Amino acid sequence: MSILRHPTALLPILVSLIIIALGIREAMTVGLHQPDEGTAAHVFQILMPLELVLITVFAFTWVPRSPRAALAVLALQVGLVVAIFAGVFFLT
Repeated sequence: MSILRHPTALLPILVSLIIIALGIREAMTVGLHQPDEGTAAHVFQILMPLELVLITVFAFTWVPRSPRAALAVLALQVGLVVAIFAGVFFLT
């Protein structure tokens, strides 16, 4: 049974993809440099802590059960978070 079928594994990945899509949409419609934070920035500020909580729940739930598969999914989840923060850092 694949570990990615479980919501605790899939939700952080989906949240990351939503944040990336939101950032791309914001960059294409409004631009990268804004004088004030918009709705996208506020949604980002809400989703990132949620994502970190979801990743923590996944780690505590699945690493003891299935370490090898869980660490592979955890690496994907953390890699997406790093990519999001790298995008924010380099584009602002």
